[in-house]
Amino acid sequence: MAAFAITQAFAGLTLRGSSAGNVATSKPIAAKAHFGGVRALGKSAFAQRAKAQRLQVRAEAEADGASEANAATQATMDEGDAPRPRARGRGRGRGRGRGRPEGDGLTENVVQVQRVTKVTKGGSNMSFRATVVVGDGAGKVGVGCAKAREVQVAVTKAAADARKQMVSVPIAKGASFPHRVTVKGSGGAVVMLRPAGPGTGVIAGGSCRTVLELAGYKNCFAKQLGSSNPLNNARAVVKGLAEMRTYKQVAAERDMTVEELFAA
Repeated sequence: MAAFAITQAFAGLTLRGSSAGNVATSKPIAAKAHFGGVRALGKSAFAQRAKAQRLQVRAEAEADGASEANAATQATMDEGDAPRPRARGRGRGRGRGRGRPEGDGLTENVVQVQRVTKVTKGGSNMSFRATVVVGDGAGKVGVGCAKAREVQVAVTKAAADARKQMVSVPIAKGASFPHRVTVKGSGGAVVMLRPAGPGTGVIAGGSCRTVLELAGYKNCFAKQLGSSNPLNNARAVVKGLAEMRTYKQVAAERDMTVEELFAA
């Protein structure tokens, strides 16, 4: 009887033999051996299991190192780097960042943040448009508008634009207007501005109130008679404030004194 390749289950050895005749086997016949239910063919299952355990231990060590590094970085952060809490606003996109002071003494106020879409040949490009009012509370105010792919970038660009467009406005006695004016802005915006006595406060709504407060007015009336667009109304208010003149300014332009101006 021919002796073929036999794998002994208890030792894992492969024995080679030939038949009693002239025919010899070209290669041994592999057999299956089991050690407690584990196949002993190819790479050992024990070696594979040990390699998997080593990889798992290495991954856990790297994760622990990364967490420790993040904790150390967070501990070294200054309190000034922490994000400012977002103020509550009225309506969609209004009241964000209300009354946020900056290093140059100016106060920023985000009036509106809108999502706009530009349709092109390749598709639609979405971006955000921010409207920001900047003032020092002492007679200087400006309105800026800018667009960007992110909200924070749009607000920063709008604030820089508002600083470029700042104008000086007159503040009469009692922190009010020197006279009344009705101004017409772009986009159908019509704003009426009226002076008020001490103790009245700022009676206005929407973006008009924001502009008047940052300009430094304490007692005044304002009414939106046309469009309700915040950007157009804010620019209309700034336009009306820039047209106002005090008695001293009018007397200086006419090369007269204030007494001669009233006597004339």
